[in-house]
Amino acid sequence: MNLSGKYLLTGIIVLIAVIAVLLKYWDYVVNPWTRDGQVRAQVIQITPRVSAPIVKLAVKDNQFVKAGDLLFAIDPRTFQASLESALARFDKTGDSYLGQQKQVEAAQAYVEVSRASLLQAQSAINEADSQIEKNKAEYLRQQELLPQKATSIKAVERAKANHAVSVQKREGAVASLAQARASLVQSQADLAEVRANLGAAGDANASIREASAAVEQAKLNLEFTEVRAPVDGYVTNLNLQLGSQAVANQPALALVDVNSFWIDGFFKENYIERIGTGDKAIVTLMSYPDKPIEAYVDSLGWGIAQDDGSTGFDMLPNVSPTFEWIRLAQRVPVRVQLGELPEGVVLRVGTTCSVLVLTGTAQEGHDKSVPAAPAVLQ
Repeated sequence: MNLSGKYLLTGIIVLIAVIAVLLKYWDYVVNPWTRDGQVRAQVIQITPRVSAPIVKLAVKDNQFVKAGDLLFAIDPRTFQASLESALARFDKTGDSYLGQQKQVEAAQAYVEVSRASLLQAQSAINEADSQIEKNKAEYLRQQELLPQKATSIKAVERAKANHAVSVQKREGAVASLAQARASLVQSQADLAEVRANLGAAGDANASIREASAAVEQAKLNLEFTEVRAPVDGYVTNLNLQLGSQAVANQPALALVDVNSFWIDGFFKENYIERIGTGDKAIVTLMSYPDKPIEAYVDSLGWGIAQDDGSTGFDMLPNVSPTFEWIRLAQRVPVRVQLGELPEGVVLRVGTTCSVLVLTGTAQEGHDKSVPAAPAVLQ
């Protein structure tokens, strides 16, 4: 082969290599990419529900824990005493409730007695009316017989006296009836009062429910003295010591949820149009440049904070100066969900990465191998 042929062959090989490299880079250039990516995860602020000194610290900083593992324990003695007191009040409330039930039963019995007395008084009046009629008829008969000498004056007087006595008995029966009615009204009022004091029956009773709720609250407070991990994750920023005062509703440490990692990629706004939900992506961590991670676009952000127009000094709008010939593209966050991690890759919240989105792969699939992003894109 002559010299010109060698040059031609070499040129062809170099050209093919350049074209292959350009095509490979073109695969990245035509798809949106950014170096401004960040590893994110749900960070749970572990907050005690009660206040007391810490008596047991079961973890150390940066330790992995599983959901339900004990993180630290708070002195339970005060809350145990509160539970015992609540239980005692519950028992006392139950005894009081039983006593009030007996009062209701007694009041009901008194109402029945009053009703019986009322019926008895009414019966006495009826009996008195009957006796009056009888004695009146006898008195009239004796008066008719006296002119005929068929009776004596003494018999007439006796009949008159019997009539008067029966009238007086009726007056007494009427008074007894009024008293029985008053007693019935009073007994019914007493029954209503003791029923009101008792309240609803059984478990629906307000005093019993209140005492039961106090017991449940005391039990919960006692349970809250053991602070456990809500999820699998890594303990971080642990600054607690034995004897430190745990303060209710004040964060004590942070727990990184190991099952919640995702990537926030901040893309220029002129790239957003080509990115769709479900598009596959390549994530390359700065700490693992040769271990790309398959991922997919979960969602795109709908807004970013605005600096211009915000309130500044003297309540005036704050506007930054700009150069007319320079127009900077804003960056919009794109949430990317990670697939299976390569062996040896460990995610840490806040670390950086590059993100490349393979547009148009949400529906049609994308099965080709995923290489690491070129160093120039990382």
